[in-house]
Amino acid sequence: MALTTAYLVTTKNLDSFLNAVRTAQAPERVTNKFLTDLDFTSSNDRLFIGVFKALGLINESGEPTNRYFEFLDQSQSGRVLAQGIREAYDDLFRVNKEAYKLDESEVKNKLKTLTRGEKSENVVGLMAKTFVSLCTLADWSKTDTTVEQPATMPVMGGGIPAGATADAVSVTTGVANSGNKFEPMGLHYNIQIHLPASRDPAVYDAIFKSLKDHVLS
Repeated sequence: MALTTAYLVTTKNLDSFLNAVRTAQAPERVTNKFLTDLDFTSSNDRLFIGVFKALGLINESGEPTNRYFEFLDQSQSGRVLAQGIREAYDDLFRVNKEAYKLDESEVKNKLKTLTRGEKSENVVGLMAKTFVSLCTLADWSKTDTTVEQPATMPVMGGGIPAGATADAVSVTTGVANSGNKFEPMGLHYNIQIHLPASRDPAVYDAIFKSLKDHVLS
């Protein structure tokens, strides 16, 4: 889990800064000098470095990561940015998997809870503004790689005792092309059993026997 506390005092230069980074040659390190070379000379602009670290675009030493170089590809930069945001604000996305659709006030309220009062009202507000501004510049159409489809499994032949239910989650593992050869999509199923509350061991014995006979065989 993760929740970055990096934020910008103002986001008015965010879009232009990201565009400047995409069109500039990658430096050995992203430093204040690099920002100055891109004509971002305000003390507030220096906060971009912390945000870039949080997004995984540079490491703690300021050196560009693989994600940074992927970000330079303008056809992929929106997707790469979204990926970085999901990781940097993982706790927020655990609260709401579509957190990027929330408005600033909604994000601020959730961050208040997540930060447990450790940040001031002003800082939480700036964190929320930074998150929302980043999200508006990201491409969220290509970030969902899994599809969850909860479903209640039918009672098996051996019979799962009353009160026991199961969820089947279907996850797409991918489609690949190798030359002119098309490889079909594969599916992986994760079955989750919700056990009923019971003190009778026979209930659980029946459940696991049914699994063995009808799922694991």
